[in-house]
Amino acid sequence: MAYMPPESEQKQPTPPTDKPRHHRKKNLSPSMRFLVFVIVAGLGYIAGTFNVQIASVIAPVFGVKVYGGTLDLSSVQATYQALKANFDGKLDDQKLIDGANDGLVKAAGDTYTIYMNKQQADAFNNDLSGTIGGGIGVEITETDNKVTVSSVLPGDPAEQAGMKAGDVITGVNGTSMVGQNTDAVVAKIRGDIGTTVKVTVDRGGQSLDFNITRQNITAPSVTSKVEGNIGILTISRFDENTGDEARTAAQSFKKANVKGVIVDLRDNGGGYLTAAQDVAGLWLNNKLVVSERTNGVVVDQLNSTDNALLTGIPTVVLVNGGTASASEIVSGALQDYDVAKLVGEKTFGKGSVQKLLDLPRGAQLKVTVARWYTPKGKNINQQGITPDKVVSISKDDLAAGRDPQLDAAKALLGL
Repeated sequence: MAYMPPESEQKQPTPPTDKPRHHRKKNLSPSMRFLVFVIVAGLGYIAGTFNVQIASVIAPVFGVKVYGGTLDLSSVQATYQALKANFDGKLDDQKLIDGANDGLVKAAGDTYTIYMNKQQADAFNNDLSGTIGGGIGVEITETDNKVTVSSVLPGDPAEQAGMKAGDVITGVNGTSMVGQNTDAVVAKIRGDIGTTVKVTVDRGGQSLDFNITRQNITAPSVTSKVEGNIGILTISRFDENTGDEARTAAQSFKKANVKGVIVDLRDNGGGYLTAAQDVAGLWLNNKLVVSERTNGVVVDQLNSTDNALLTGIPTVVLVNGGTASASEIVSGALQDYDVAKLVGEKTFGKGSVQKLLDLPRGAQLKVTVARWYTPKGKNINQQGITPDKVVSISKDDLAAGRDPQLDAAKALLGL
């Protein structure tokens, strides 16, 4: 049925006219033209000069934070000019700019608030998505001040070369990695796709060299398997696909009629907050997962959905010192509601929330915007979460292929 507007809304036909209408152009006087020019120029100057201040007033209407103040950087310019005039060597202006930005952000005194230039920002986002350009396919952790391979991704170059979980990385391309941290080792191992890297490891007192061709590595955030009547869900990070992947695994557990579930969050450094919310929702029906506070005031609360596939199924969560951020949110929520027991070692203790902000030239600012709290109101920053059952794992266990934490989880389920 066609819609006919009420009579008052109907368009009335324009009555015909006998003579065409002529519109005369009104010319502005010279003084009026000058006044209009001054007004337009003034508005342009104000918009250009005070654009940040104007944005700081308008942006909050759209939920965006903008600070309208400025910083007196005359001393930085003076330092730059003195350096440029006197330094004996070549200076890269972009590196100086990056260094100045990095120093400014570091002065905030927060470990998790960092400036990343374009290369660092690209690497960070690739890590978060699981895309590693020029990698070999291993996951590493720091155990007893030694960088140890915690797992080898199936089908990737490291496995094909013969590397195994428990290998202690002692050298890369002939450079000793003894005493170095995981970041330093990763930086050495990664390189251009198609190039070769020599990785030296210690395996039970024997030194082994592996020449491995770097490839583009895409590691899934979720893997799962069923052992007997136990479903084992391993989550390596929380990215934009983790929620869907974990739910698919949970559906497979339901079809297999598992009697218990083990969630492995060891060495999971976190990721997206919403992904943690989705994963916790596999056990929690429409319950508070985490709350955020800025300056002590609650600014956001994230609840789970009402489709908890695994609710009622006995669950154990494996954690260790590398379990951080979003992983701790999931662990803390399941522990608070007593729907899961935690096994392993105390978690890392990262109780803050960061936001990524785009900056000029592809740089990014990762800035702490809030502190997060478990459903029972606990903030675990620098304290971590103590598991219900503390079980350690040594490098000898890794080298021998033993996993006492997983064994303890299975025993706790009693299945």
